[in-house]
Order: sequence, then structure tokens, then C-alpha cells
Amino acid sequence: MISAAQGRVQGRRPAAVIDIGSNSVRLVVYEGVTRSPTVLFNEKILCGLGKGLVKTKKLNAKAVQSALRALRRFRALAEQAGAVSLDVLATAAAREAENGSQFIREAEAILEEPIKVLSGREEAYYSALGIISGFHDPDGIAGDLGGGSLELVDVKGRKIGDGITLPLGGLRLQDMSEGDLTEALSIAQKTLGTAKLLANGKGRAFYAVGGTWRNLAKLHMSAEHYPLHVMHHYEIPFEEAQRFLKRVAVGDVDNMRGIEDVSKNRRALLSYGAIALLETIKIMKPSKVVFSALGVREGFLYSLLPESEQLNDPLISAAEELATLRARSPAYARELADWSGDAFAALGYKETDDEKRYRRAACLIADISWRAHPDYRGSQALNMISNAAFVGIDHPGRAYIALANFFRHEGVANSVPDPELAAIASPRLLEFSRLLAAIMRITYPFSASMSGVVPYLSWKNTSDGISLVVDKSKADLIGDVTEGRLQQLAKLIGKPLKMEVGK
Repeated sequence: MISAAQGRVQGRRPAAVIDIGSNSVRLVVYEGVTRSPTVLFNEKILCGLGKGLVKTKKLNAKAVQSALRALRRFRALAEQAGAVSLDVLATAAAREAENGSQFIREAEAILEEPIKVLSGREEAYYSALGIISGFHDPDGIAGDLGGGSLELVDVKGRKIGDGITLPLGGLRLQDMSEGDLTEALSIAQKTLGTAKLLANGKGRAFYAVGGTWRNLAKLHMSAEHYPLHVMHHYEIPFEEAQRFLKRVAVGDVDNMRGIEDVSKNRRALLSYGAIALLETIKIMKPSKVVFSALGVREGFLYSLLPESEQLNDPLISAAEELATLRARSPAYARELADWSGDAFAALGYKETDDEKRYRRAACLIADISWRAHPDYRGSQALNMISNAAFVGIDHPGRAYIALANFFRHEGVANSVPDPELAAIASPRLLEFSRLLAAIMRITYPFSASMSGVVPYLSWKNTSDGISLVVDKSKADLIGDVTEGRLQQLAKLIGKPLKMEVGK
């Protein structure tokens, strides 16, 4: 009898992280400490520990009891999920409240683990690591809005600038302004006026982290009828972001289109979050606002990795894991990823670095829907990939690899299955999705999706045109289907192609 779950990467040791924030307390159990961690279990409770902290200087008594009950449950859940480690982080409310240390002692007794109370600078640092872990070569300023504070830090590649913390969390801003949005705007303007590092962000990206800002992204998606409901790497251009945030900041969110997609217990802080973000980008003038699903927790997890693993591409790491879990032959997927690059070059198509990454990821996951009925493999691949929990990829890139795998199953002559999704990809990426699919479709009848054949296929450019050369040891695999697939590719690119047997 097989006891291990075959849908899990074997050998992974689950790791749990509890984040005690000013507004929420959350448990996340990850499959393991990896470059692209997969969530096994995720639960939060909105306790509001920092509610009233501005006036009382203490954690809300009712919220403390709610949080302690949640922590008792979270410890049991972490054990139930098989977590071999439990790390606990606490942020603004716990470090600032007069009774914060008492709460931490009680929480540690329940969890039987030490709690790391982060300083504002540490919060900014781990937020920056979260952005580095979730974006390929980020360049901009990361802002993490919690219930009690706002952390800002400059990020460029893997380089992290000095971070600052401001007393401008959504819950704190609501308390300081006593629920008056005009006063909240004044407070935000005054507080953010001291954030000198924002001047360095002009024309770069602003990476928005935190639950309130993520819900603003969700609201914008719904209001715009955006077809891809994946919040990570959702982008809003600067001018559009200003227009949208101004509407939310005036407080009439209940009448906004799409508000039903935001939970009721999150709506109260939307306007305060909008004010904080609006005033931040007014000063910074970024090219765009980019929303991140990864923050302090994921940044902390990333910090536990050896540097050699930190340098890995999170998109490729996730695609390789998915191939291991779902493909008929992960080795074939890797062969295809290598060979497709040679094909693009031989056929005269130049790729950017990101396009190369996306192509490789698309090849690694090209066979993940093989267990579905043949009539539905294309649509299943499209849905799985477009909605997968990938990081390190923007939405146009996500649409590219999803469409490539749709066409790989359904045929390159088929119409686009989802015009709205196709519109997210650029015309160039849409063209590349068909091209890559046609290349994939050539190797399948040669290899039966198994490794060992693709390395015996090569391309040759001569004065007579472009040839697909099949090593003579694999000549028996040539047939009407392989010839037909090659001519489909020839028709697609508008160039004559022929097949020949190598010497």
C-alpha cells in the first residue's frame, strides 16, 4: 500500500509560519522551505490587536483573547499538517504596545516557541526579500501596509536599500483620524512627506504588499472586468492608479462595482489603504503599481534558503516541480525546454531574456494535463496554467504559456479560446504561443512524450532552406504525422521546411 501522497513533492518537510499583525493573525503551512514554496494550509483571523492602540497605548483586550485562542488552534493545525518547524513573527502592535511584552509571553507559552518581534527595519527588510523572492529582477520601491505601520524600502535586483517604517497602517490611520477621511488624508500627507526615499522611485515600479492593498487590487480587477483573477503581479499604470484610488479614498466603496468581491470585514479599511497608497505614489510618481502576494512571511522563508537556492528562478523552479508531479516524463519536458530554444533560433526568432524564461516554463509544464480526456486537455491546461500559483512571471507571460499549451493540444490553427485572456498577452507573445505550440507538436509524435528521442532531432540552415534533421538511428519514427506537423509549422511561419535523415 502506498502511504505517501503522490501529489506532493517527496522528501519535503512542511514548515509553518505564524504572522501576528496589528489587524490579523495568520498561519501558513508551506510544503517546504523552497525557492517557490507551495502553500499546504492557510488561515487567518482578523483580531484587531492594534485597534485603539493610538489612544490607549495598549493592545485591545478583547482582541488579545481572540488572538490567543487563534494561536492555540494554529499550533494544533501546524502539528496536524506535519510541520517540522514553526516560526512566529510579530510586528507593529506587539512591539509598540505597553502590554505587548505580556501578550508575547502568553503567546509563547501557548505556542511553545519563541516569537520574533520584528523591528520596523526588520519588517522592511523581510518585505523586500518577499519582493525579491516573488519577482524576476525587481526594480522599484516596496511598500508593506499592515494594520499598524507602513514599511518602505528600495529594491533593485537582489540589492536592498535602507528601509523605513512609518506609523501609517490602515487600522492606525483610522484610529488617528477618528474615522474622518479628510483628516486621514492630512495625516498621510504629513507622514509620507518625511519619506525621502520615495524620490528615488520616480519612473520605477511601486510594489504594493499587504492585505488591504491586495483587496484594492481585487476591487480594481472586478470593476474593470479583468479576465485573469490572479492578484500577484497585477499591474495598474500610475495615472489609472491615481484615478481609481481617488474614488476609493472618498469612502463610497459600498456603491463601487465589484465591491461584493471584497469581504465585508475588509471593506472598513479600504479607504484608509487607498489614502496611504494614493499619497505614496503621488510623491514617488512610479511608472506603475504592482501588487504582490508575497510579503514578510515569504521573505522570512526566503532568508532561510542557502544563497545557491536563492539565486534560482522561482518560475522555473515551480514549473520543474509541476512537471515532476504531473508529466509523463519530466526528463522529456527538460529535453523539450532545451530543444525549443534551438528551434526558435534556427527559425529566425529572437527572444528577450523573459521570453526565454517563459518558453522554458511552458515546455516544462507542456504535459501536465495528459490524464484528462483528449477533448479537454487543451482547456484544462489553459485553466491550470493561467490560474496557477506561479511567481516570477507577469500576466502577459502567464497568458503566453497558458495559450501555448492550449494550442499544443488543440492545434495551432484553432481560434483563441478566450479573447480576453489573449488580449492580456501582447501580439508578439500571442504569435510566440502558436509558434511554440507548433514546435511542441512536432516532438510529440516522435517521442510519445518520453525522453531519449528529442536530442536526436536537430535543425540545419542551408542555401536551400531550413531542414529538420533526424538522426538515422531514429529514422523509423518518421511518418505521415511527423511530416504533417512539420508542414503545419512551415505554414505558420511562412517558410519552407523539410525533413531529412542524418548521415
